[in-house]
Amino acid sequence: MGIYSRLSDIINSNMHAMLDKAEDPEKLVRLIIQEMEDTLVEVRSTSVRTIARKKTLERKRNALNRDAAEWERKAELALRHDRDDLARAALLAKQRIVDVQSEISEELNALEAEQEKLDADIAKLKSKLADAKARQKTIVMRKRSATARVRVQQQVNSEKIDDAMAQFEAYERRIDSLEAEAESYDLGRQNLKDEFAELESSEQVEEELAALKARVRTPDTPSD
Repeated sequence: MGIYSRLSDIINSNMHAMLDKAEDPEKLVRLIIQEMEDTLVEVRSTSVRTIARKKTLERKRNALNRDAAEWERKAELALRHDRDDLARAALLAKQRIVDVQSEISEELNALEAEQEKLDADIAKLKSKLADAKARQKTIVMRKRSATARVRVQQQVNSEKIDDAMAQFEAYERRIDSLEAEAESYDLGRQNLKDEFAELESSEQVEEELAALKARVRTPDTPSD
């Protein structure tokens, strides 16, 4: 594919449509950017060559202008000396130079038109390239985000996660059972302490009751 054909395809391409059809938009944008950058280098190289050719032809045309003026001066000199033959030869040499100048002018006009087209194409290509690079950043970020979300969803919906959660629940049930068993031991020990405390309290009450009965039954001794 020639440079101008490739450039035309890039400039006229509908990037939205290309991305919609692409299986891997990130890869496609990368390829498009690479193609644009390569084409931009080639177009700029062509532009440099065109400018160099124009400068060469302009220098040549300026030199021919001086040569034509010199032959005209010689023709005038010949006429002043009544040498029509020399004047005619000088004018013929000048005419050949004018013919070459005409060809150079036509080529310069063509190069000027080509340079204008190259400048316009470079501007369009740079705009497309900037658009592609902006889309590349967006696409890469969206792809990374989507990929991360897929990984998260895969983890959340994974059977391994379900198995792990089931194991956690089993561990929690075992711990609940152990804690209940420990509480039952503590409760048994507490009830036993309460019973002994109650017995000790009952004995103390009985002793106080017996002492009270003894005082009540024994009359007070009168004093002398």
